[in-house]
Amino acid sequence: MKNSVNLKIGFKTLIWCMLIVILGCGTSSNSKSAPKEQEIVVGANRTDKYLHLLKDKNVAIVGNNTSVIFNKEKNNQGFVHLADSLLALNIKITKVFAPEHGFRGDADAGEKIIDSKDAKTGLSVISLFGENYKPSAENMEDIDVVIFDIQDVGARFYTYLSTLHYTMEACAENGIPVIVLDRPNPIGHYVDGPLAKKGYESFVSLHPVPIVYGMTIGEYAKMINGEKWLKNDAQAELTVIPLENYTHLSTYSLPLRPSPNIPNDQSINLYPSLCLFEGTNINSGRGTEKQFQVFGSPFLPSTSYDYTFVPEPNFGSKNPKHLGETCYGLDLSAHKRLDSLDFSWLIDAYNSTDNQEDFFNRYQHFDRLAGSKDLREHIIAGKSFNEIKETWKEDLTAFKKVRDKYLIYP
Repeated sequence: MKNSVNLKIGFKTLIWCMLIVILGCGTSSNSKSAPKEQEIVVGANRTDKYLHLLKDKNVAIVGNNTSVIFNKEKNNQGFVHLADSLLALNIKITKVFAPEHGFRGDADAGEKIIDSKDAKTGLSVISLFGENYKPSAENMEDIDVVIFDIQDVGARFYTYLSTLHYTMEACAENGIPVIVLDRPNPIGHYVDGPLAKKGYESFVSLHPVPIVYGMTIGEYAKMINGEKWLKNDAQAELTVIPLENYTHLSTYSLPLRPSPNIPNDQSINLYPSLCLFEGTNINSGRGTEKQFQVFGSPFLPSTSYDYTFVPEPNFGSKNPKHLGETCYGLDLSAHKRLDSLDFSWLIDAYNSTDNQEDFFNRYQHFDRLAGSKDLREHIIAGKSFNEIKETWKEDLTAFKKVRDKYLIYP
């Protein structure tokens, strides 16, 4: 009986000790739960910061399918287009300007956009990717203020930066203020790549910045103004409506594709590294459902490149490179998040191709994307990836000092 009592006491003591340990772990000052990352609020959603600037004004919008206000009550799954929202608030919108891919974001890369009427709103749509890249003085005659609201992806050759430049230039020349509604840079956590050099300016490399510049569109607008990159050193009357809860280390998943061939986060992750294939005989996934996540060519050896795909016409690519041909290459759709550019795939493809003389078959476009002829010549000369990276190290250090002057976010 005595042993039985002792066993009962021992069992009860064990239970109490376990409870004390469990409760103690729950209240220990050393076991605080990790703070929840606050939701990023885009500039468009911060209407209290800019609606008063639009009241009783004739407003023009430079935007596309990403120019939206998110509905927080629906957990950011619902949204309304900026134009629709402002019209509902009795803001007078006189016209919209459309960048590459059009106002609704459904045109092919490089496809000319024509002036038209927006079917939903009836607004006049003026193309900034057709006969003209810049609004004319006539286009600006009946405008009091311009809103620029487009989601960027953080790569120099993504043409929305050039549309921003020419919009600011037209506003500066015509004395019209421009408001940039800021949006996150999904690859704002690093800065890398060769800078575009003088003499290689184009719509895909308009400024002396690296391929990945690590700035939001609002910060970039400040840099355009501050560095006096506009014609005749003009400066626009600029207002940036900043983001809330954003830092350059924030991760941000785009809720809408910013252009037809950038379908998801992985394509954005790889785009700065794979886009240079556009100036070669390699297909970077156009005509597949893995745009900028795979690459391949009929000229790459199947012994080294065992992934295959056949490009076919699809949304955003009516006539893809190597249409209907079997391409041998790599599938990078499961690759890790990059913290720097990776041109090793480009170099390896050049060294492996069966048609090396024709590899840079669009070399002028390649040089415009790269920002100069240097990268192409380094690859042809047989330099390694690390050797090539050393060639832009000094320029990159100098750019970062310029960049620091215009950062809004830590």
